[in-house]
Amino acid sequence: MISQKMTSISRRQALVLLGSASTAIALPSFAIASVENVSGRIADITSGNGMRDIDIYLDMPDIAENGNQVKVAFEIDSTMTADDHVESVYGLADGNTEPDVARFDFTPAMGMCAATTRMRLSKTQNVTVLAALSDGSFAKAETTVKVTIGGCGG
Repeated sequence: MISQKMTSISRRQALVLLGSASTAIALPSFAIASVENVSGRIADITSGNGMRDIDIYLDMPDIAENGNQVKVAFEIDSTMTADDHVESVYGLADGNTEPDVARFDFTPAMGMCAATTRMRLSKTQNVTVLAALSDGSFAKAETTVKVTIGGCGG
């Protein structure tokens, strides 16, 4: 049988340990983006310009077993001519520490507007794809991805 000697700590050391532990527990809740942060970011990007109704095909899983690599694929129905094309596409998530996840830039020479990537999602959250069009308007699509841990609800 192994016996260990217990060491005593002072009241001051106990308060420092408790304060450090409570700070470590509280900080992650402040570091998560929120729906308001994403809405504010969309307002910053759009600068008050209106939304247009175009087809955005968003391919994401409804349930992601591993939040470290969630596939995001999109295709936007655009003629991709000099007068009418998609200039940029933003990927935003409301549950990560920063709402900005990805940005893709397109030109008419590309012929089509589509991309595939993977993003890390820290928890179940909404993912928004915002497209900036050449006429100054915007379009968006949104979906909710449930992130599970090892296939269990989360």
